[in-house]
Amino acid sequence: MTTYFNYPSKELQDELRSIAQKIVAPGKGILAADESVSTMGKRLKDIGVENTDENRRAYRQLLFTTDDKLAENISGVILFDETVYQKADDGTPFVQLLKKKGIIPGIKVDTGVVNLMGSEDETTTQGLDDLAKRCAKYKKEGCDFAKWRCVLKIGKNTPSYQAILENANVLARYASICQSERIVPIVEPEVLPDGDHDLDRAQKVTETVLAAVYKALNDHHVYLEGTLLKPNMVTAGQGAKKNTPEEIALATVTALSRTVPAAVPGITFLSGGQSEEEASVNLSAINNAPAPRPWKLTFSYGRALQASVLRAWGGKKENIAAGQQELINRAKANGNATYGCYKAGSVKGAARDEGLHIDNHEY
Repeated sequence: MTTYFNYPSKELQDELRSIAQKIVAPGKGILAADESVSTMGKRLKDIGVENTDENRRAYRQLLFTTDDKLAENISGVILFDETVYQKADDGTPFVQLLKKKGIIPGIKVDTGVVNLMGSEDETTTQGLDDLAKRCAKYKKEGCDFAKWRCVLKIGKNTPSYQAILENANVLARYASICQSERIVPIVEPEVLPDGDHDLDRAQKVTETVLAAVYKALNDHHVYLEGTLLKPNMVTAGQGAKKNTPEEIALATVTALSRTVPAAVPGITFLSGGQSEEEASVNLSAINNAPAPRPWKLTFSYGRALQASVLRAWGGKKENIAAGQQELINRAKANGNATYGCYKAGSVKGAARDEGLHIDNHEY
């Protein structure tokens, strides 16, 4: 194995590192608003709203025109391709709305999962072929970071070596391409909570997957200080007995400390179908876990930041302010959780504590 390779230029290192550090600034995290047209349609259907271009734009406008205080707890927003080019009623592009608030625009760049032939219903993620070209375009449009999601499933024989290795290498190639175009890659190897496995099994699988991912990132000479990780919290399967937040926190931080280099600036957890309240409580517990935590531990939530917003809004103009207040409240709750000081039950959202899990969740 050769040890002759080139790190990125100092200028590129400085740019990537600066963006990554801003995203995980104290008390801040990411709003994942990168739902595809079909997934956004499901969200709108739940509140009795038709899935049209205008309704999707109106909802995203609600999110992005929320009071500037939102930037106290939201550092970045992940967009979908459609949203990058949408504008507010006054003609201001959404990307510019976010930048004016001091919020960094990001972009989902994978094109979805496909089955791995010969596997037990396992998948890999596609979208590498024209990724450099698309990243260059998104950078020009104002997006400074990207997200790519891979999915692994826990079963009797899964995740297989085939799936672990394939997804690790796809994530590493994606990260390398993003950095070549001055975009910070968020690496997302999600171990799904589907199934009846216990916490111990979830921790072992998460450790194995993350170890493979960081080996691949090293093989591809990815500059770790200019990346972020978006993993699942370590939780038992949906069909198993639930653990306490403290048990989840210790299992999660232990798995990370065994696999994620300290050079990584931050870890932005996905909510993985947890309710809004569960996602805040568990993140707070993680930031109090009695184990080494050399990275910033924060959030990159979609459903766990938007469920109450959608319920409060209901597609009605007169409810826009109510929806925006729900976003501010839950963003603040998660901001407090990054300090380990969120008080359980202190934020009551319009979605109450409804579960947000979806089997084999796709975007």
